[in-house]
Parts: sequence; structure tokens; C-alpha cells
Amino acid sequence: MIAALLLSFAVLLCVGVPVAIALGGASLLYIVLEGTTPHLVVIYRMMAGVDSFPLLAIPFFIMAGSLMNSAGITERIYDFAMALVGWLKGGLGHVNVVGSVIFAGMSGTAVADAGGLGNIEIRAMRDHGYDVDFAVGITGASSTVGPIIPPSLPLVIYGVMANASIGQLFAAGLLPGLFMAATMMAMVAWYAHVRGFNADAVFSWAVLAHTSKRAFLPLMTPVLLIGGMTTGVFTPTEAAIAATAYALFLGMVVYRTLTWRGLIRVSMETIETTAIVLLIVAGASIFGYIITTTRVTDEIATLVLSVTSEPWAVLMLVNIFLLIVGCFMETIAAITILVPVLLPLMEKIGVDPVHFGIIMVLNLMIGLLTPPVGMVLYILARVANISFERTTKACAPFLIPLVISLLVVTYWPEMVLFLPNYFYR
Repeated sequence: MIAALLLSFAVLLCVGVPVAIALGGASLLYIVLEGTTPHLVVIYRMMAGVDSFPLLAIPFFIMAGSLMNSAGITERIYDFAMALVGWLKGGLGHVNVVGSVIFAGMSGTAVADAGGLGNIEIRAMRDHGYDVDFAVGITGASSTVGPIIPPSLPLVIYGVMANASIGQLFAAGLLPGLFMAATMMAMVAWYAHVRGFNADAVFSWAVLAHTSKRAFLPLMTPVLLIGGMTTGVFTPTEAAIAATAYALFLGMVVYRTLTWRGLIRVSMETIETTAIVLLIVAGASIFGYIITTTRVTDEIATLVLSVTSEPWAVLMLVNIFLLIVGCFMETIAAITILVPVLLPLMEKIGVDPVHFGIIMVLNLMIGLLTPPVGMVLYILARVANISFERTTKACAPFLIPLVISLLVVTYWPEMVLFLPNYFYR
């Protein structure tokens, strides 16, 4: 029966059925064939899956990122990053990474970074004579920092599915995100040395002060969110509302760059994206319910542990599996499907759920840069006006710092858990 469930799900995906419908359809087929469970369980479990307070963060984080892009706030961030690190050799490569780190503290999604800030970065690097492949590669790699540094939409989904503290997950992502940025900047420095890249700006305290003044209010967004969560002023879910309200305030009141027409467009895009995400969560809820109640998760854990019981080897196998899954499955769908399957295995080998959350999301972020489903690749191909194949090839070298970061995050849990332990435990 479980084979029929998995096979029908795989067939539906292969014929192009949307993930949410494939999940729900395969689950309904299982219940019909199994014969003892009422069919209405499908509806009840799907409703229960989306009846979660933390999921309210989804539309607000999506909207906050879109508002930042539409209101021109990303340009202020870029100018500040240019004044801050543009004087280094390979300056615009470093600007690319620093800009993504700052934007990560506002949007929480890689797609918003690649589509908004990436458009500015690639155009500027082309104008300064950088090879388009280098520009696309570092833009794609730096965008993956977005869902690691808080706030993070994938971590919200993981927290709901794993019943883990979203506040602790947000705190856990900060140091790994900064480490990722450091490894990417190191690779940019290596490229600058090998290819003879020069600085793209002259350091000036006056320019830094001017750009800091222009970007001061946007730069306060991460401070507002992280400070509010750590001091208990608002929960991580409420932080998403605060981010949206702040972005709306900057765009319509302070800078007045966001029109009513633009607000309506952003709102409709947010509704559409939110509906897709919640439908996937609903479909995965009934799918996960069946997987759990049939004790398939215990069988998988037993199978893996029969191969090896060494935690480091189990983590390596899980990483390889998640990297493969990331090539073929969208992030939110992968999290909702695999958390009920893999989390019991992680608990058996003593891996903290918060630690595993960062491992899982980082694996799936790498998947955004791998074909055939890598969403960031499609966005960058459109932004840079180059082929998908060339985009994939351009991003391939920058998988190196991401894989190094993944290994460090996997086998150095103290770095991941330091801030959660400090603030929450």
C-alpha cells in the first residue's frame, strides 16, 4: 500500500501535475485502496495542516520582500554596500555578497533577492566590465543566504512541520549565514587575484556617511526584527507583520516611491504565492499523516541505521539525499514532505531538531542552483538574458563555498546552536 502511495505520487509528478495536487491525490488514492479510513480524513488533515498560527508569517514575509523591491529600497542597500566594500579588489563581487546579507535580514527568500537585488547587481557588474558568468554565479550563490539569515520563510515552514521553535531556528541561522558570506567573499578575493580584478570604488568616509544616511532606515529592519524577537516585544510570526508594516511605511510615507497601483500589484502577487505555498502545506499534511501513522518513518530509520549507526555517516547520507532531492523538488514541498520522514531518524542519532533545520534548509538552498528545478537559475537566466544552460554553468563553481559551509554547519553543531542556547535555553 505504501508502495502504491509513493508510486502514484511519483507518476503524478512525472506527468506534470502540481505538487500540491500530487500529494493530495496520492493520499486520497491510498485511503480509497486501504479501505478502513474515512475519506473525509483527507479534508480534515489538510485543514489541520494549514490551521497554524506560525503560518501567518508566510504572506507577510513574502509581501515585505516584494515591497522592498518595489519601493526602490534595494537600490539604497546596494549603494551602501558599494561604499562599504566596493574599494576591495573584485569590489562588486564583495558588494554582491554584502548586499545579499543585508537584504536577507528583510525578506527571508532567495527568489526575492535574486529577482530584486540581483537585477541591480548583474547590471552594475556588466557596466564595470565583469564577465557575465562571474556576475551571474556570485549573484546566485549570494542569494542563497536569504533563507538562512533571519527572518526566513523556509525555516518558518520547517518549524511548523517539526514542531520546533521558530525563534530558535531564526537565531540558529545567523552565524551560519555570516559564515556562508565569508566563504563567498573569500572566493571572490581568489577570483580577483587570479583574474586581476581591480577595485570598483575609492573608499571615502564622506560617501560612506552619505550612503549610510540614505540606507539608515532600511538597515534598521534587521535590527527591528531581531531586537524585537530577542527582547520578547513580538513573536517571530508577529515579526513578519512588523517587517511588512515597516516596509510599507518606508515606501509610502518616508520615500514615497511606492504608488497605490504598485501596492495592489504587490498584494496580488503575495496572495498568489501564499495560496500556492499553503496548498502545498495542506497536501503534504495528509501525505505526512499517512507516512507517520503507517510507521514508515521508523522503517526508514531502522534501514539507515542497519547500514551505519555512526552519526557522522548518517548525516553524510542524509546530506547527499537532500542534495539530490533539491535538484528535483521545490523547497517548500521538500520540507513539508521530508521532515516527518527524516526528523525521527535525526532524533535517534541525537541531532537537535534546530540544528537539523539549518542543515535541511541549507541543502535545499543549494538545490536552488542545481538543474532541473533550480528556481534561482531560471530567474537569473531571465535577469541576465542568457540561456539556462549557461546560467547553470556559471553558478557551478560557486557551489564550492556553499558545500564547504554545509559541511561546517553539519559537523560543527556548536556554531549553529550557540545563539539559540544563549537567548532561549
